[in-house]
Amino acid sequence: MEASSQDEPGSSSAVQAYEAEAAEALKPEAHKPEGHRHHTSFWARAARLFRSPNGATIREDLADALMADPGTDEVFSPAERAMLNNILRFREVRVEDVMVPRADIEAVDQSITIGELMIIFEESGRSRMPVYSESLDDPRGMVHIRDLLSYVTKQARARRRGPPRVAASPAVAALAADRPQKVQRQPRAGIDLARIDLDKTVEEAGIIRQVLFVPPSMHASDLMQRMQAARIQMALVIDEYGGTDGLASLEDIVEMVVGDIEDEHDDSEVMFSRTSDDIFVADARVELEVIAAAIGPDFDVREQLEEVDTLGGLVFASLGRIPARGEVVQALPGFEFQVLDADPRRVKKVRIVRKRPPARRRVVVKGEEDIGVEHSLPEATSAEESSGRAGR
Repeated sequence: MEASSQDEPGSSSAVQAYEAEAAEALKPEAHKPEGHRHHTSFWARAARLFRSPNGATIREDLADALMADPGTDEVFSPAERAMLNNILRFREVRVEDVMVPRADIEAVDQSITIGELMIIFEESGRSRMPVYSESLDDPRGMVHIRDLLSYVTKQARARRRGPPRVAASPAVAALAADRPQKVQRQPRAGIDLARIDLDKTVEEAGIIRQVLFVPPSMHASDLMQRMQAARIQMALVIDEYGGTDGLASLEDIVEMVVGDIEDEHDDSEVMFSRTSDDIFVADARVELEVIAAAIGPDFDVREQLEEVDTLGGLVFASLGRIPARGEVVQALPGFEFQVLDADPRRVKKVRIVRKRPPARRRVVVKGEEDIGVEHSLPEATSAEESSGRAGR
């Protein structure tokens, strides 16, 4: 990565915040407020460590230092080093690098009812969903689960009605006037779920919010700043023809710096697993580099990485079409790929089987014991060959 003394227009606010705090850390102690003289935060330690007398920027010094052997680094932990590397690379990240592809977008039609939407939110665990009309290429906005809850609560709220009040006699009224009056609190409005019209559509309920529309080539840092300014945390990625290409959220962008963020409702989905020494099961979205690192050097995908990035892309590129469920694909020498799950649009899950050559054993042919001639035979032979040898 080429270092520069000035940030490009696509620099992130996270990088700007880092450089601002680093510059503050480089000030002489006499010019700092009393409360900041002994500041030893993560960013301050980075600034002090990489201060250069030759006027080089902190970014250049930091990039060079992070390329050094991490075993000799006693200032930053491995997690801090990873975060610093992500920050330095963040200016090059574009929206297409962080977006969820179109095939994985969970969205709802604007004609869906309130009752159906509640079920979808419960099953998916999402807090926001895009809303479209007929297809994703005609997006109308997004719906937030908090807006849905607010709508349901307002519809179900009903005032409690007590029994009619009876006028007191003059004697009772006079006696009550001599006693101190207690302040009576008004009862809160009750909730009557029968008042909710679950058949009303999302469009009729008026709970569709605006969503941002951005191109895939936009810098992720620019999108983050735009989201912060508009207070909108979801953007639909639109291609050059006006179709929906993917979806990007503020969480997706932040994860590029700090790593995966999982909340209480995220399911721990297993993306890659080893079932035996030579059998692996992987989600089709797993990157080929990750699989190669897990399986070993014989899973050589260096040539394929020029065209595809994921396991599903490898299978698709090998066939030139979407495979059917149960189909076996020879996409890489020494391995076979069994499609466990797929639909007409994409591959979902694949079993990877390493093909080993059949074991061979040495046998001594009768009559050749004295000269030591040996022949190699496959370990696994057919029943007919075995019975034939037995007959001889």
